[in-house]
Amino acid sequence: MLACIAVRTRRHERRHRPHPPDEARRIILRAQGLIGADARKGGVHTMLRRLGAVQLDTISVLARSHELVAYARLGAVGRPAVERAYWHDPALSFEYWCHAACLLPIEHWPLYSFRRRAYRRRKQRWHEVPDGVEKLLDQAREFGPLTTSDVGGAKNGGPWWDWSDSKIGLEWLLDIGELVCTRRVGWRRVYDLAERAVPPELLAEEPSDEECITRLTAIAGRSLGVANRTDLTDFIRVRGRFGEILDEALHSGAAGLVPVTVAGWPGKRGRPNAWADPAALAAEPRGRHRTTLVSPFDSLIWHRGRTERVFGFNYTLELYVPKHKRVHGYFTMPVLAGGRLIGRVDPAREGSTLVARQLSLEPGLSAGKWADAMREALWSAASWVGCDNVRVERADPELLSLLNTP
Repeated sequence: MLACIAVRTRRHERRHRPHPPDEARRIILRAQGLIGADARKGGVHTMLRRLGAVQLDTISVLARSHELVAYARLGAVGRPAVERAYWHDPALSFEYWCHAACLLPIEHWPLYSFRRRAYRRRKQRWHEVPDGVEKLLDQAREFGPLTTSDVGGAKNGGPWWDWSDSKIGLEWLLDIGELVCTRRVGWRRVYDLAERAVPPELLAEEPSDEECITRLTAIAGRSLGVANRTDLTDFIRVRGRFGEILDEALHSGAAGLVPVTVAGWPGKRGRPNAWADPAALAAEPRGRHRTTLVSPFDSLIWHRGRTERVFGFNYTLELYVPKHKRVHGYFTMPVLAGGRLIGRVDPAREGSTLVARQLSLEPGLSAGKWADAMREALWSAASWVGCDNVRVERADPELLSLLNTP
């Protein structure tokens, strides 16, 4: 009994004493599966459930982002295996709107009913919903799952957002939960009836808005480890009334997160400035840190303000910046090593060579200390994508010399 009391006391102390920024950072990295060998157990399925959501993006440099997220945590897992783990039959995940367009564990289907109901009430999202969407449902019901090519194509011939009526209709039916995407062909979504693709016991659940957001707040808190309110609302992208529900879930304790103070994080003096998963506070984060390139769309760095707060790393993805104004490159990927973001690389691929078009260490970091970590990150990524050579085109002369030294 005394031992149990002692354990509870230590946990209580860890919760209420101010947490040094470095400790908070290690807790966050463990929650994200980037510390310790245990993080690799269970493979991609377990990783997705740990993270709660994996963002999708059309851009592919070394690989698509959902593949890079798995690689960062699991190492050189085969890319076909990653794809099969995400899109499988029967469905183990589905695509929907969380922080952005994300892959989500199939068991979370009921938790997004609050958003499906909200879309139904609004009756539109980016585009005005055309007439005749019922015909698309009838087609899926009669002929089976659909892609945009089955209904005349995705575009009208203009810019990427100039969607055809069929594409708008399919996306609207996905938004409101009549259709669901649980797999892709090429990079095209396959739209199927929710009643066919989602297990019936999940389809039957219809939790209230309060239940949905409370449970999603708990999921976000576990994924992030330590987070302030902005981090949590950014994770599930809620505001207005839904943001108020999140606040109530935090302050009532219904979300299961506890208030903590992280030294150096903004907040009112003498009051907690963050929330944490109690399990994350129960033990010191231990194990080897991953050394890896990080996707710009990785949940570790989703919120750029959080990235600067946690890592002191000011990060902007410059692919939308005119070329002549870019500082670090088109698709700059942070480099994680030793539990910190030590630099960034703008990667490309030429045949069997991984090209680092631009490579830099963070200000104040020694090339002599961190060159080996940079080399490991580059060569590991090269091997994973099937390259047998690495070429660095631009870097600080001292770093470049060390990288080129066998």
